[in-house]
Amino acid sequence: MYDEQLKYKIGITLIKGIGNNLAKNLIAYLGSAEAVFKEKQFILAKIPGIGETLSREIVAQKVLERADEEISFIVKNDIQTHYYADREYPFRLKECHDSPIILYTKGNCNLNDGKFIGIVGTRNATEPGKENCEKLVAGLAGLQIDFVIVSGLAYGVDICAHKAAIDFGIPTIGVVGHGLDRIYPSTHRATAVKMMPNGALLTEYLSGTNPDAPNFVQRNRIIAGLCDAIVVIESASRGGSLITAEIANEYNRDVFAYPGRVTDAYSAGCNALIRNNKASLIESAEDLCRFMSWESKSEKGKTAVQISLFLDLTDEEQHIISILRQHTDGVQVNALAIELEKPFSKISALLLEMEFKGLVKCMPGSVYKVVK
Repeated sequence: MYDEQLKYKIGITLIKGIGNNLAKNLIAYLGSAEAVFKEKQFILAKIPGIGETLSREIVAQKVLERADEEISFIVKNDIQTHYYADREYPFRLKECHDSPIILYTKGNCNLNDGKFIGIVGTRNATEPGKENCEKLVAGLAGLQIDFVIVSGLAYGVDICAHKAAIDFGIPTIGVVGHGLDRIYPSTHRATAVKMMPNGALLTEYLSGTNPDAPNFVQRNRIIAGLCDAIVVIESASRGGSLITAEIANEYNRDVFAYPGRVTDAYSAGCNALIRNNKASLIESAEDLCRFMSWESKSEKGKTAVQISLFLDLTDEEQHIISILRQHTDGVQVNALAIELEKPFSKISALLLEMEFKGLVKCMPGSVYKVVK
């Protein structure tokens, strides 16, 4: 059974002239997507950014008929919808100012659980590029961390990443630039079907939307926004993967790139990202996880054993260790002081002493983590 408000949520995305940001402002102003369609025209016209033309378009409610058609497609084909104000909407993407109002997915994948890694690159991937992609995914699989591989289901690096994820048992999400009534390119249909049990296809586009070139530029922002990190395997001096990397930088995501020889055409983009400090150089899954401070389950086990060897911990030190172990990405010293309800100066002194003991380490931004 679908949400009764769904037709209004879909409908607002269909109004010409209202993009994601204006739609969010409109919903915030009136309280809900349904309220937008129930409001009087003269009131709508006074809302900043709307005016007479858009207010007439809204009250005409012609888009709701198309929304009802889409709901029929959704129900028939077991499509899931994710509205930007809902809890299950991907929290990473929600942070992005231009995130879609609504997402459509088909498959079986939680959009919030795990470490999300976007793997992108040229559609003309070389054999060494494909090998690097496969080794990266294989390496990630061996680290016993709950990873999710995100890419665009395109030729080259994208499809290589999806296939490797399937082979090594990592959930994978394909972000597409068209509706879910088709697979593009059609040659990747078999791979898309294999992704469904442990992954998904995701789009912001309604059924019937063609895979037009501008859509793929738009979908790149979703790949960037969904992920904790973006890895560019191969890229020429221009290409969609560089756009994804640029957007990821704007979203304050971590970007990584595989280097290549200066004479290789499909290493030019990666080398430029590294040279311009827009991406960090990596050569393996271990490099990526070290940069991201991600620990494998086996390493966490070693940490627990190591800490247990220290028999002289005070109650306060044990409490700090307990809190830090709950946050794999670390805790900022101010947040730690607040949680412990202790003065900043006292917590700083304790942490310094624990650092000397080799129990904790200080990361950039005064973020503390338990040592490996």
